[in-house]
Amino acid sequence: MSLAAYQSELIQHAMQIGALKFGSFTLKSGRVSPYFFNAGLLNTGPILAVLSTAYAATIVSGPLPDFDVLFGPAYKGIPFAATTALLLHTQHNVAVGFAYDRKEAKDHGEGGKMVGVSVSGKRVVILDDVMTSGKAVRGAIETVVAHGGEVVGVVQCLDREEIGQDGTSSTVKEIEALIGEGRVKSILKMRDLMAWLENNGMTEELGSMKAYWDQYGLK
Repeated sequence: MSLAAYQSELIQHAMQIGALKFGSFTLKSGRVSPYFFNAGLLNTGPILAVLSTAYAATIVSGPLPDFDVLFGPAYKGIPFAATTALLLHTQHNVAVGFAYDRKEAKDHGEGGKMVGVSVSGKRVVILDDVMTSGKAVRGAIETVVAHGGEVVGVVQCLDREEIGQDGTSSTVKEIEALIGEGRVKSILKMRDLMAWLENNGMTEELGSMKAYWDQYGLK
């Protein structure tokens, strides 16, 4: 199946379970968005199968460099990293480890904030859900670097394609300035959602999306 087919299937599944909604939603940034994506609701076997397959297909489509570890930031990223590592092995014969962090360091047992394979001295790809301001993924990059790893890529489920913190360039470009040009990839982009709405005759939702794009989208 092509990546475009995975995109369409993911949109349909996400809408069916309420993970993708259209309406009016205030974001952390203060912007009022005509759509909202809640990756925390991607919590069933069927939707995780679609999502992790799409993550894996996006990773192997290039042009990310070779890497050793998938990192899933707590908490939503944890199942994404685990299932994508599995699909990379079973579908693409790519063997990598996975790791994730805790919100707070554990003071007993193995201790610390990191769980899973060590990232020290390893090349790491971070799996993200949605990138708006990029605050969460910046935190993930800092965590990996603090534990001795090198972040060589970020793959997100949805790129909102909005202007970044500086008000001119995109959040993706800001993150790529940290980890390397062309090293941020996404399964879906806002323009993919708009194309899907148009193809499915959802004209009211499409109109709201276009208005939002005119105000905050990449030009």
